[in-house]
Amino acid sequence: MLVIAVHGSSAPGAGATIARLVRALDRPALIAHLDVQRPSLADVLAKNPGAVVVPLLLGEGYHRRVDVPAVARRFHCTVTAGLAGEPDVARAVHDRLLAAGGPGDAIVVAGAGSTRPHGNDGTRAVTRELSAAHPDIPVLDAYCSAAHPSVRDRVEQLHRAGFRRITIATHLLAPGRFTHALDAIRETTPGVHAVSTPIADHPLLARLVLNRYESVRPEVLAA
Repeated sequence: MLVIAVHGSSAPGAGATIARLVRALDRPALIAHLDVQRPSLADVLAKNPGAVVVPLLLGEGYHRRVDVPAVARRFHCTVTAGLAGEPDVARAVHDRLLAAGGPGDAIVVAGAGSTRPHGNDGTRAVTRELSAAHPDIPVLDAYCSAAHPSVRDRVEQLHRAGFRRITIATHLLAPGRFTHALDAIRETTPGVHAVSTPIADHPLLARLVLNRYESVRPEVLAA
């Protein structure tokens, strides 16, 4: 059984976004939540021992490195790699950036943020990919929490430098408090031209989840 571990959010639209991802998989899959919502990962795995868990996480923070593996071990489940650093993630962010009206004259790649070593590598990888796609404009990373610089500070830095059509490229999966914060920055901070939408329901994410599952399924069947 494929189990997709998501952070969870009480924000309107978050559940619908993840549901669209599951429908795009075209195979049975269960959703398990790491916080806020039910069912929890432990609840789902208790009923599906031996499942394959794909962490729908864009960073290598606490959930990916500690929390998810610990729960999976209790129920003899296999955990795949996360999504951080995958080119398809950068492509999905780029597609949403263009759909929002970007790139503008500067891009801020907005990640969730983490204090853990390597926790922000995924956002930095997307920043490098977008910089390669748009070499003539600044492409800089920023974070919604925990890490620096903040998105607002980065936007203000670019505005002081003379940029007036800054696009925020959202390196987030689903609507929640961070996307709401980005919308508030757009409304209150001079220079923001557009904010792109989250990427969980982009077709490339469904393909990536399936690839993660298929990469370990032969090992699970042979066990």
